[in-house]
Parts: sequence; structure tokens; C-alpha cells
Amino acid sequence: MQTIPDILCYLNGQFLPLSQAKVSVLDRGFIFGDGVYEVVPVYGRKLFRFDEHMARLTRSLAKVRIANPHARADWLAHCRRLIAAESSEDQLVYLQVTRGVAWRDHVMPPDVEPTVFMMASPMKPATPEQRHQGVVCTTARDFRWERGDIKSISLLGNVLARQMSADHGAAETIMFRNGFLTEASASNVWVVHEGAVLGPPKSEHVLEGIRYELIRELCEEEGIAYNLRPIAEAEVLAADELMLSSATKEVLPVTTLDGDPVGHGALKGKPGPVYARLHEAYQRAKAIQSI
Repeated sequence: MQTIPDILCYLNGQFLPLSQAKVSVLDRGFIFGDGVYEVVPVYGRKLFRFDEHMARLTRSLAKVRIANPHARADWLAHCRRLIAAESSEDQLVYLQVTRGVAWRDHVMPPDVEPTVFMMASPMKPATPEQRHQGVVCTTARDFRWERGDIKSISLLGNVLARQMSADHGAAETIMFRNGFLTEASASNVWVVHEGAVLGPPKSEHVLEGIRYELIRELCEEEGIAYNLRPIAEAEVLAADELMLSSATKEVLPVTTLDGDPVGHGALKGKPGPVYARLHEAYQRAKAIQSI
């Protein structure tokens, strides 16, 4: 049995040890996966791009018709208390809101109090080796549901996709729907072609990662062309560079895809120059965009 640290958490208005946090078996998050979540990175005990995460949480809640249970100031205060209780300087704050407790019925029940759960845990960043050598990824058909734009706690499709790469000792599963790139199981995917950074367009099939806007800002800062457009699978396989982005990965180079090295010429199978520039720009952003 996995050992779970007894950290401080927040549940429905109370701060308490994780071992004491209990929810009803009739909570719709448990029964239906009826809820949404956010993961906010923390650097040096400061929340990174907190308002952007709150904006996405608000969008997800609205799409599943759950009222936001807290104002920004309350979310911020709760996050800061959890951060203070954790010993690590760099952390992840997990926020989850479910529709609440009700008798099992597919119809959304009216006037139910949402269940709110929060915890902070140490961040597990990419290793120096992964940044220096890049990571291995596999590919798969995107078999998940059609509403990838909602940051839903119903993540079974993502779990199955991630396990496919784990079974091959790979870091991620990059997915395609009808021949076009969508995203990875727990990351956004970026293609570098002739010095430009390309990403899939925002749609119901792609979660708009917080790094979508951040990568655009960093590209602008670095003078790198940035474009969101449909990206065919063949373009991914022929890319000059491939990168993943997420709260924990930040921006991370992919150097092997389905057993073949990514890139061309002397940089084939190695992290590329666009990645190096974006990684450095990301580190600068962390210092000025945290609260």
C-alpha cells in the first residue's frame, strides 16, 4: 500500500490533516466524476500565474454549470495557508470542485452545495538529465471524450493514454484525432518548424493550458514566430523540434518519438535551440509572474 503523507488540506471550509478529510460516497465526484480541478504551480512559495488558473477554473465551472464556490480573495487565502504549511519552496496546489452530495441520478440536482477540496504538495520537476537529453514519447489515437476543453476530474481516458507510454518507459503519449495533433495525456504539445512554434488551435478537443498564452508571450519576447493552426500527424513526425508544456514540465524537449529521433542534421535526437530559448525565458517569467 502506498504511503500517503498526512499533510494539511482544505475541505468544505475546514483546514485539517489529510487523514481526517472525508467525503460522502454519494458525492457526485465519486459517483460520476462530476467536477473540475486546477493545479497551480508555486515557486519560492509564490503562486505562478494564479489569475490565469482562476480564470480557467471559472470557465470550467461555467461549462459544467457549477457556481464558483469562492471569490478570488478566498481562493488566494486558502492557497497561501496550504503553501505555508508545506516545507518545500516549490509546490503544486491542487484545487477540486465537485457538484456535491446528492442521491444518484444522472440529472444535475438543483441547490446542492459544491464539495471543495484543496492540498499543496512538493513539486516534482523535470530532472536536469531530461532537460539536457530530452524525453521519449509515444503516439496514439485520441480516444478520449469530445470535451477536452473542460478540466474535468473524469480523467480515465487520460490515465489510459498515459499508461500506454509508461508501459514503454516513455514520458508522454502524444495524441491525434482524425489525423491531426490534439495534445498529450497530461501536456500540451508544440511543434517547431523552420524556427516557428506551432500549436493546435483552441477547440473542444484541446485543454487550453495556462502555458498556451505563456508560450505566446515568451515567443513574442524572444522574437520567435508563433501560430496556432491544425497540425497534421506527418508534420509532427517531421518536426525540427517537439516540446511538451504543463505546470510540472514547464517546457520540455521531446527527442525521441515512437523510437525515432526527433529533428534533423546535427541536432537530430537532441534538444533544439528554440527549446533552449523558451526554457530560459520561462525561468525569467517565473521570477516576475508569481504572487
